[in-house]
Amino acid sequence: MASLKQLERDIAAITQRNKRVEADKAWETSWSRKLVILVLTYLAIAAYFYAVGLPNPLVNSVVPAVAFVISTMTLPYFKEIWLSHVHK
Repeated sequence: MASLKQLERDIAAITQRNKRVEADKAWETSWSRKLVILVLTYLAIAAYFYAVGLPNPLVNSVVPAVAFVISTMTLPYFKEIWLSHVHK
């Protein structure tokens, strides 16, 4: 049988894990994360468009970057549908 000290350590470990999970969830749903994704995606696409010689790479990179962020923002909606219909 587990000792009281071991149970206290286990509870402390679970509490720490829960704090990490809550922080990860907060980051996953934050606008800060969405903004970082938008900026990094925009910069990557602009660099690619510039490298391949497309006209106006800074302007033409806006639409794909915004589309990518919108697609990532809709994933929770589709996850809920999947959870309710497929993964019962």
